[in-house]
Amino acid sequence: MLKKIKYILLLLVTILGSELSFASEVNLYTSRHYDTDDALYEEFTKQTGIKVNVISAKGKALIEKIKSEGERSPADIFITVDAGNLWKLQKDGFFQSFESSKIKATVPTRLRGPNDEWVGLAKRSRVIFYNPDRVTKSELQNLSYEDLSDAKWKGRIVIRSSNNLYNQSLVASLISHHGIEETEKWAKSFVSNFARKPQGNDRAQIMAVANGEADIAIANSYYIGLMLSGKKGTAQKNAAEKVKLLFPNQNGRGTHINISGAGILKSSQNKENAEKLIEFLLSRSAQSHIVNNTYEYPILSDVKPNINILKFGDGFKEDQLSVSNYGEFNPEAVKLMDRVGWE
Repeated sequence: MLKKIKYILLLLVTILGSELSFASEVNLYTSRHYDTDDALYEEFTKQTGIKVNVISAKGKALIEKIKSEGERSPADIFITVDAGNLWKLQKDGFFQSFESSKIKATVPTRLRGPNDEWVGLAKRSRVIFYNPDRVTKSELQNLSYEDLSDAKWKGRIVIRSSNNLYNQSLVASLISHHGIEETEKWAKSFVSNFARKPQGNDRAQIMAVANGEADIAIANSYYIGLMLSGKKGTAQKNAAEKVKLLFPNQNGRGTHINISGAGILKSSQNKENAEKLIEFLLSRSAQSHIVNNTYEYPILSDVKPNINILKFGDGFKEDQLSVSNYGEFNPEAVKLMDRVGWE
């Protein structure tokens, strides 16, 4: 009898210990490729005692992994870049709604997914970089994305390929504002103004402008901060110092905004811990860490961008379009870009 009691007690201790261990962790799948994010997760663990188990890979690979794992997925949170990626998983029913009032109070509705199933953690804008020696002030005055279809830009524009999700989201936003027919008309003329066949990443477009291969480039804002920091080498730092940044559509709806964001999986076994981690990432200290290491824009209005980004202007007008539209109109954007010959 004594042995049986001891066995039962040992079993209870094992079960309780397992439950305590299970309750003190959160499993994160992330496509954000910043080593500095690890410091945030370590700080979260230090403050809460909740261990963050991280699996990092490219967004597309993680989306396929989550889909293949289904209800068996160990992931609690999926963090990725571009609202289009978050939309894809939500569309297929993999996310659940947030319950945290703190998260909802912090993140504007336009930076959240339908039914509050995902939220922005940081913002990035898709802007125009130009060579001040080759572009006149009159050409830049009140410049919009729409103006880039004008014949005066013939052979002067560089941008990434059509399979880049950032570009797909930009075109999706134009479809949302103008409709398919008008956007396709714009895109045909825009593509005819390319200085070269689309190639390379966003930094390659900025380098092309700095080196005189083109006059303007469309790229995400944070890349210039990264280049100016010197983390990508002297050549890229020198190139970044030769170009300037312009926020398009300041006389109209405002500059295109996208996000890095997070959603909680329906299969999550640690939802409470998952919401705590997202709340932490939206805290003032975490937001400051993010903007000063990734050069994105903060979600919080009382946190300033990194100085390398702030030098190009503070308080620019942002497009108020819901970022969920980028996912909704993505299929149409992809087909449209193919029809106009955007390689």
